Amino acid sequence: MKLSPDHLAPPSHPVARLPEEWVAKAKEWGEPGYRGEQIFDWIHRQGILDPAEMSNVPKALRARLEDEGLGWPIDVVSRHTSDDGTEKLLVGMPDGERVETVLIPQLDDPSIVTQCISSQVGCAMGCVFCASGVAGLKRQMSDAEIVAQVLLGRRELGEGRRVRNVVFMGMGEPLHNYDAVARALVLLTHPGGLDLSKRRVTVSTSGLVKQIDRLGKDFDGQVQLAISLHAVRDEDRSAIMPINRKHDLAELTNALRRYPMSKRQRITIEYTLIRGVNDSPRDAKGMVELLEGIPVKVNLIPMNPISASSLRAPDTSHVTRFQDELTRRGLSVFIRKTRGDDVAAACGQLAFHGESRRSKQPVN
Repeated sequence: MKLSPDHLAPPSHPVARLPEEWVAKAKEWGEPGYRGEQIFDWIHRQGILDPAEMSNVPKALRARLEDEGLGWPIDVVSRHTSDDGTEKLLVGMPDGERVETVLIPQLDDPSIVTQCISSQVGCAMGCVFCASGVAGLKRQMSDAEIVAQVLLGRRELGEGRRVRNVVFMGMGEPLHNYDAVARALVLLTHPGGLDLSKRRVTVSTSGLVKQIDRLGKDFDGQVQLAISLHAVRDEDRSAIMPINRKHDLAELTNALRRYPMSKRQRITIEYTLIRGVNDSPRDAKGMVELLEGIPVKVNLIPMNPISASSLRAPDTSHVTRFQDELTRRGLSVFIRKTRGDDVAAACGQLAFHGESRRSKQPVN
């Protein structure tokens, strides 16, 4: 299914309009429809959000765009570069809220970059090993704020470097902000704009089952799915991931079996190894049994330290033994190399700056 504006929530900001919405808006203003396509091209292909710089747009229309508020919905507050080349951007929004997005250069070709983007200010999921989850949810991010992270990342990279992969693995639970994320996905992959391949866009979720089904239907399974698993028995997973009390492992794995995929496609299983919690041979055996029949690849992530928790990663030899046990039982397993931990940009370390308060929004 190709999502059209009729199937999406309305855009929250001019940056989040699709080409056909810009065409309709141009006509509403008494302009020819192609002016709307030009504006979309400026924003999403050329990365120009200042109407004054849109040189082929008539002056009167540029003034109208300024009056409507077209411009950057976010901007860089600070930038931190890791010893390994990873760059963490602290991004500010007009209401004073801040989130983080991370640019991760490919090790063998630093000109190719994966960008990790945020979808919420904080997170309501409450996972005990994640700084965003411990902090709680302050608010949802808008569709424009989400997609503008990638536009901003491209601007910050400059010539000769490009964002090729986008992963929704930053702050927040993407599927808890489904409408905004869905519109952002359409914008990021639109052939008239950034034109990212859906195969190079990954949405990570802690396990919101209804939204997993919706994502599979809305995008025909073409968007890559990653599951934050982190435990293989309900009692263990519920202790570290409260979402499991609502959607248990049986419900989650059934949703994974329903997710539409091509023959070569696999779901990524993210598994944060926590010393003494989920790193035993019994856990490895349980993972194999739990995922039987589901096409997956497993990313093992030694837990990155966060200040709000005393939990820690196993030592390196223990991580390798866990990988070997899974591989011996037939799973495809990788150990994720830690990137950006010296600037608190590694997996699980992103946290918003400001007052922490829990959200009262329901999690469906």
